[in-house]
Amino acid sequence: MKYVAILTALGLASAASLVFADDAATPPPGEHHRHGNMMEKLRAADTNGDGLISRQEAAALPMLAKNFDAIDTNHDGQLSMDEIKAYFQAQRQAKAAAWFKKIDTDGDGRISKAEAQANAPRLYAHFDQIDTNGDGYITPEELAAARQNHHRGGQQPQQQ
Repeated sequence: MKYVAILTALGLASAASLVFADDAATPPPGEHHRHGNMMEKLRAADTNGDGLISRQEAAALPMLAKNFDAIDTNHDGQLSMDEIKAYFQAQRQAKAAAWFKKIDTDGDGRISKAEAQANAPRLYAHFDQIDTNGDGYITPEELAAARQNHHRGGQQPQQQ
């Protein structure tokens, strides 16, 4: 059961980027700017303009060069935008799962108010708003819903 909960958390690609998470899991200001900057770097690295990054082109971007074989899932010697996006999404998922596991110190697949208070003060500050069913625990699903609501610019979910 614990493993299923961790895998569920893994599916929450960007739960670790929740604004309510502890400081280590919160993306720094300018995250969106960095995304735009990365797209510019990818376009610049694609020197032949074919929309793919070859191993030689990846040399201009150390992170891609270092992880080229892991990113190139179809092993064609070229990195497509889909492969690059999938790789970095998987990296975010792994960080989200690690973050959730770190906060969920008893390993039951959910975060209690005490766990949030001890391990993620910013999450704790919004705990009651995120715990939409009022059971005293935040599940990966509640965390994902709160994150989606936050990114849509909405208010935190009302406690029921």
